[in-house]
Amino acid sequence: MKRILYTILFTAAIATISFAGNPDRQGEAGAGELLLNPWATSSGLHSMTTSFVSGIDALRINPAGIGRLSGREVSLSNTRLYEGSTLQHNAIGYAQRGKGNGAFGFSLAIVDFGDIAITTEDQPEGTDGFFAPSFVNLGLGYSYTYENKISVGILTRLISETLPNLTAFGMAIDAGVQYVSGERDNFKLGISLRNIGTPMRFSGEGLSREIVSQEGQAEFPIRIDSRSEEFDLPSVLNIGFSYDFYFRDDIYLTGLANFTSNAFSRDQIGGGVELHYGDLIVLRGGYKYEIGSTAGSPTSNVYTGAAAGASINVPFKKGSTNKLGLDYAYRTTSPFRGTHNFGIRLTF
Repeated sequence: MKRILYTILFTAAIATISFAGNPDRQGEAGAGELLLNPWATSSGLHSMTTSFVSGIDALRINPAGIGRLSGREVSLSNTRLYEGSTLQHNAIGYAQRGKGNGAFGFSLAIVDFGDIAITTEDQPEGTDGFFAPSFVNLGLGYSYTYENKISVGILTRLISETLPNLTAFGMAIDAGVQYVSGERDNFKLGISLRNIGTPMRFSGEGLSREIVSQEGQAEFPIRIDSRSEEFDLPSVLNIGFSYDFYFRDDIYLTGLANFTSNAFSRDQIGGGVELHYGDLIVLRGGYKYEIGSTAGSPTSNVYTGAAAGASINVPFKKGSTNKLGLDYAYRTTSPFRGTHNFGIRLTF
């Protein structure tokens, strides 16, 4: 088992060196919605739960954690992005532990931009019409657990970005591993590599325009088609570990640390704590720092700073393992007035 752990750590070190953050490429990637986390239970820790995330949240953070779910889980979420804007992020997910050591899950996430006024070159103030972009991604993941110590997972995500006359489609792959050890599985280590895929490109009638050409006295229309530039996906490498400190059998505190290497921006490091009072109440909070950033800089990550959240899990009846969970998370943002995540879960 130690040999396996050393292999995981060595692989993580090599991956970090070859995947180091590159601030010179900041803003060059597209499909930024892949970096948004709709689930409140992990958002309250700034998505730094790489080492111990489980269930539906694992579909966004580390697919190896799907297998840490003991039964089935259904979740709905609504995120009010960047309070003061009209952006929202809505998601639905399902995860289930299968027969044996396998588990699977899927999630559907949609970014709601609200109604945007249509403008043209001739009517820059608006045409009294509106349009609504559609950014959708569907994730399908599978996880397998070896002797309850090592979990590996892989996820395929389909990406669709649609405007009234432009579309872009793509596919990304996430992969991850989790390792647990200790008398009560106190120590946990997780590594995930996300958003690895082929470049995307917009196409459609919106990239063509009609001009009038003149030859002699004759005028005739010509349609000119343009090609959009390809854009890469925002690839991310996460390495995290955590440790559970038990005060009683049903009360424990989880301390965590996480490192994030971004292919198209600065790297980030952070930590946090999560307090469990039985299975009823969970309180969490964390802080994330962007390495090399300057306070107030326009190139800083919008989510550099603090995050906090809470969950309440109410059993359907006394002694039942079927529960209704209510989740909330808040993340500070600069600029804007923070992001609010709301979620409701059913575990059975």
